[in-house]
Amino acid sequence: MPSLPSVSEGEKNKHEESYLDYYYDEPGSIPGTLIIEEDAVIPTIVAIDYCEDNSTRVLIKTPEECIPYLDSQSMSWLDVQGLGSEAILQGIGTVFHLHPLLLEDIVNVPQRPKVEDYEGHLVIIARMVMLKEHRPDPTDASFISEQVSFVLGKSYLLTVQEEPEHDCFDTVRDRIRTNKGAIRKQGADYLAYTLLDAIIDGFFPVLEAYGERMEALESEVVANPSPHTLKKIYKIKRELLTLRRAIWPQRNAINRLIRDGSPLISDEVRIYLRDCYDHTIQVLDIVETYRELAGGLMEVYLSSISNQTNEVMKLLTVVSSIFIPLTFIVGVYGMNFNPERSPWNMPELNSYWGYPSVLAVMMAIAIVMIFLFWRRGWFNTVSSNHPPGQITPQPSTQDPKTLD
Repeated sequence: MPSLPSVSEGEKNKHEESYLDYYYDEPGSIPGTLIIEEDAVIPTIVAIDYCEDNSTRVLIKTPEECIPYLDSQSMSWLDVQGLGSEAILQGIGTVFHLHPLLLEDIVNVPQRPKVEDYEGHLVIIARMVMLKEHRPDPTDASFISEQVSFVLGKSYLLTVQEEPEHDCFDTVRDRIRTNKGAIRKQGADYLAYTLLDAIIDGFFPVLEAYGERMEALESEVVANPSPHTLKKIYKIKRELLTLRRAIWPQRNAINRLIRDGSPLISDEVRIYLRDCYDHTIQVLDIVETYRELAGGLMEVYLSSISNQTNEVMKLLTVVSSIFIPLTFIVGVYGMNFNPERSPWNMPELNSYWGYPSVLAVMMAIAIVMIFLFWRRGWFNTVSSNHPPGQITPQPSTQDPKTLD
């Protein structure tokens, strides 16, 4: 499985997604309008040209330099990294004969993953996720997301990324450079499959981090729940929803690549795409499982808080029950009836042992009530650290990629 590099937190904060993030056109805007963000990186174009015998890597300065690669006898991978120049992006659209609406989908991110068939090329919009590089807590599964656009031609593949240097394609570049596997013997469609497979496999390290994070949360929820724990649960539920939004339409896009019968994709590559589709289903199943577990954590948290409240209420009930009869006795003898007026008015007030006797009676009542509560088990302490009635969760040791 291709390895997925991490990226630094500072470089990628602008690509941290909310589950509510989406792109839309302003009402009345001209179709095909490109929106360039102020902090977007100036595009760099890297051309990797290869055949079975050799490969070359060239840094291209202008879009016009890409023209010779379009009809090359060898295979060409033209990788555009950055979306910070409208002139360069418009030039790429002109060279590759990209429809204005297609160029808009490539530049104005984020877009929903999809597949579209144009004359002479096939377009794939995909979503790539990466773990943050600097994470103070190893169980933190914070990730960033980036759109990758593919334009597949007969002998070339154009990819457009939001940022330079940070992607999950290094192993693919290394395979081309060192001639590992069959990649230099295959066409551009196989290269597109290889990159898509790297993107899908890149979800597994993120999901593995989420598995470790949820195991830690399980212990925290049961042993020591707090308002901070609740915030963690809400955060992980939102992030899992973002992952689901990224992988769900990607599944449909890959399925369309398999079934649409585009002449740009060979039958052999469709077999490989079926394996990629299986990985996508696997990722989606894990995400759905983790979302259910997160919902279960919320229920356990609420149950733990409820049990803690019940323990407090039981303690208050015991204390109140002991003092109710004592308060009654004190209240009775606190009445100010004159015993000289009537022999029935507090005759005990003139008793030599009256006050000690009342204290003794009150103490006896308290002792009897404490004994009765003890016999009922109200003072029994819970030997474990878990609230009564809860099941201790068992940590999952299963590799996310092997989950069916």
